[in-house]
Amino acid sequence: MHTVEPYYHWRNLYTAETDEASPFYGREYSEFFFENKIYNYLIHPQWDFFGSNTLFLKILYVDYEKGFTIIELFGEWNDAIENDIMTLKRNIIEEMIPLGINKFILIGENVLNFHGADDCYYEEWIDESEDGWVALVNFHDHVTREMEEIGIDSYFIMKGEMDYLDWRTYLPYQLFKKVSEIVQDRFNF
Repeated sequence: MHTVEPYYHWRNLYTAETDEASPFYGREYSEFFFENKIYNYLIHPQWDFFGSNTLFLKILYVDYEKGFTIIELFGEWNDAIENDIMTLKRNIIEEMIPLGINKFILIGENVLNFHGADDCYYEEWIDESEDGWVALVNFHDHVTREMEEIGIDSYFIMKGEMDYLDWRTYLPYQLFKKVSEIVQDRFNF
């Protein structure tokens, strides 16, 4: 797991550690010192700890004018034991919403498992993201199935084309445009 790095080809366009509005502003990263781990497995030091012991993230891009962010996730999303949604909502999302971010693209190909609980924080997130949405891109089938089983899939734009989006071939604005088109098609359906 220590070799899985967050996507880095957009670093010339945005880095959270240099964005004064970012929760990770001023953070310094090591390429050699591994301190974070998921269970007993060390993970790459570029992943950001936001309060969860099982789920880490990297804010890949933020556009405050257009009101969107792209966040890559890594690990196990565990609401049942760790209450990861509460931690994500309180420590990251609530920092972004007052700055005009209401459209969230979550990249989930490195989310290995999902364990759900209730939906109150998901509902709160959507309610506070006026006219916004949360899109799940490239989450594994077993993860989205679990989300459907506990009924939180209604809070996300997911499945279908979102499962197979080759997002690395886009620039951030292009990805946002593509995901926005999918979202609009779903809303118009």
